[in-house]
Amino acid sequence: MMTRYADKKRSQMLMFCMDDMVPQDHLLRKIDRAIDWNFIYDLVEDKYCADNGRPSLDPVLLIKIVFIQYLYGIRSMRQTIKEIEVNVAYRWFLGLDILDGVPHFSTFGKNYTRRFKDTDLFEQIFSHILEECMKYHLVDTSVIFADATHVKACANSKKMRNRIAKQEALWYEEELKKEINEHRKAHGKKPLKDKEDHNQTPPSVGGGNPSNEEDAIPKGVKTQKCSTSDPDSGWFRKGEHKHVFAYGVETACDKHGWILGYSIHPGNEHDSRTFKTLYDKLLSYHPEMMVLDAGYKTPAIAHLLIEDQIEPLFPYKSPQTKKGFFRKYEYVYDEYYDCYICPEGKILTYSTTNRDGYREYKSNCRDCKDCPNLSKCTESKEHVKIVTRHIWAEYLEKCEDIRHTIGNKEIYDLRKETIERIFGTAKEQHGFRYTQYKGKARMEMKVGLTYACMNLKNLAKILAKKEQKAYDMLHSLIKETRNSIHTEKLVLELNSSTNFVYSLKAARSGGLNFNGNIVGFLSWPSFFFIHQFCKFLMWFTLVPVCYT
Repeated sequence: MMTRYADKKRSQMLMFCMDDMVPQDHLLRKIDRAIDWNFIYDLVEDKYCADNGRPSLDPVLLIKIVFIQYLYGIRSMRQTIKEIEVNVAYRWFLGLDILDGVPHFSTFGKNYTRRFKDTDLFEQIFSHILEECMKYHLVDTSVIFADATHVKACANSKKMRNRIAKQEALWYEEELKKEINEHRKAHGKKPLKDKEDHNQTPPSVGGGNPSNEEDAIPKGVKTQKCSTSDPDSGWFRKGEHKHVFAYGVETACDKHGWILGYSIHPGNEHDSRTFKTLYDKLLSYHPEMMVLDAGYKTPAIAHLLIEDQIEPLFPYKSPQTKKGFFRKYEYVYDEYYDCYICPEGKILTYSTTNRDGYREYKSNCRDCKDCPNLSKCTESKEHVKIVTRHIWAEYLEKCEDIRHTIGNKEIYDLRKETIERIFGTAKEQHGFRYTQYKGKARMEMKVGLTYACMNLKNLAKILAKKEQKAYDMLHSLIKETRNSIHTEKLVLELNSSTNFVYSLKAARSGGLNFNGNIVGFLSWPSFFFIHQFCKFLMWFTLVPVCYT
């Protein structure tokens, strides 16, 4: 029966308030109360001209549109604009009424390429929101968790070409080279000569015939696969049999799940090689401990953290030894004599220090020739066993001592509740499994705004919860007081010279007493004033929030 009058309801004219159409507990309401968006004007002030050209769209409006996209994990900007056109809550958040036109979906893209390109605007937005979280004493940087995840790039896995692999210099190369030469000199060895750079500049991307570029690569040169549409991405193995082009996103957070920093690199680069970029951003937080997975358990990272007086917490890493052979820990290192002792009690003496920073210890072929466990020790035709030890190996041994410290196992177990949870939430709710953008710069924009949305969402929920808790406490206080007024006999201690309802003497003695006696009286307007005053204090004072 109701569908009979549907057309009448559709065509009727109503007078309503935009604010009444959005539920009071809507997420966008909480976010809008949690932060003052005017800080964006200060960040983009030098990118706009006040007295020249056509009037531009409000920069806050542009940023809010992207926030809606990443907050709700909408697939594209085109779809985001369609959602804004019909969603009243989105319009309320953007400051648009029902009749206001929505910007074209290409507006933000044009502003990015013409105005925001080659700027750190989005990183500044992320940093500002993180500072807002710190103002409420929500962030604890004493222990930092770091890990990396892969985001599928906007690149066809079948459209690729080979290019010359250019090996990037390691961030610890200079320091390692210095210590290697000092160690070789102490053992009477000559310093290593500088390594000649045989790397060639990779062929340019775009234009030309890819097949001709591949023909120009000389034989015997190491190559790598490169996407023709997004050359900044890296060829990454996803699963057992699938390969895709992807980006690696290194992320750091605290024990409460607040995102502290991030860095972007191609998907084919190892996490230990790109760790320094993220680490430099985290030094300002002065952490006491960093919790990392087995991919970061290298002598260089252990040396870096311990030298900076930061405790590295790594998991157990299984030995990378061929099955059926002796494990490396079965060869005992004698620090005093600087040698190794094999399971059969034979000595492996120092031989040299290679370019990678490993000291080589070799056995005597005469001792190994008739050894009964030779098949479990080495496959060398010369019957020589070589055991390597990094010049920073003692830092890894210190890491093992830290790992066995009481309480550190429980700290490491928090990874699944912090950094792993961040990755899962970002991929399931915020469209972080893949990207529609091409290039590292746009990927940095996507990651920065996505992480900013996640921090802001958590902040808004915590502040809303705190507001509701304060309101409930005050409401129960008012209810209890009104019930007491009706059930108890009021005892008024009035001053003979005054006519105040609530005497100064009662105020000094504590006012209301809910244990049985009421020594004072507060009128209902007074309670309303207290309610408004408590809301004022709640929003303009920095009160620590207790995690439950």
